[in-house]
Amino acid sequence: MMPKTQLTWYGQSGFKMVTPGGNVLLIDPWLTNPVFEKGKEELAALKDVDFILVTHGHSDHVGNAVEIGKKTGAKLVATFDLSAAIVAALGYPSELADTETTGHFGGTLNLLAGEISVTFVPAWHGAGVTKDDNSPPIYGGNPSGLIVALRNGPAFYHTGDTDLFSDMALVSRFHKIDIMLVCIGDHFTMGPARAAEAVNLVGPGIAIPMHYGTFPALTGTPDAFGEELKKRGAKTELRVMNVGETITV
Repeated sequence: MMPKTQLTWYGQSGFKMVTPGGNVLLIDPWLTNPVFEKGKEELAALKDVDFILVTHGHSDHVGNAVEIGKKTGAKLVATFDLSAAIVAALGYPSELADTETTGHFGGTLNLLAGEISVTFVPAWHGAGVTKDDNSPPIYGGNPSGLIVALRNGPAFYHTGDTDLFSDMALVSRFHKIDIMLVCIGDHFTMGPARAAEAVNLVGPGIAIPMHYGTFPALTGTPDAFGEELKKRGAKTELRVMNVGETITV
């Protein structure tokens, strides 16, 4: 029997992946967000984390990355400009943000002897890193989406925060996407209709909505997203996760 991958949704765009080999990856780890009631407990319980992947520099995506990195020794996986900004502005340990886990668009990082590969792909959004409420944003490069492919496991496409754009269709020319983690909240990203169009371009096996419901402004809902998928005759399975839920894929 093929070993399984565990996926936990923390709310907003935050996920934990536990690979078939037992390695732990966090993506956009804002655990202490308003909708994850057990966020502080989960944060305290995290002890073994191998990598922290960040799509862009906004605080709801960098989240608790620095605290977790300092506590666990997890290496920061990000584009060159974003990695430098998180180190300089927020104090992520520089020895945990070196060339091994720093890349750029179109580049693939092969981690743990190829156990995990991460490819940086574009996203349409912003990426400034803010040190605190009284400081202007620091340049964080262009925002990214992430293709995370696991040996003996699925390939994930985490869109980051983005609008719909036609080049999303190119993702599946290079990776068969099993699971697409797709922002649907509207206002700051694409809403349900544009997100459904993005899913059609990529053609994943499963679509899991994210980046909705955390704040009143994020009005997109999984129900609306599901309706938009149906309108387009999408063959993708919609899988709605609850905040804090872990599924096995």
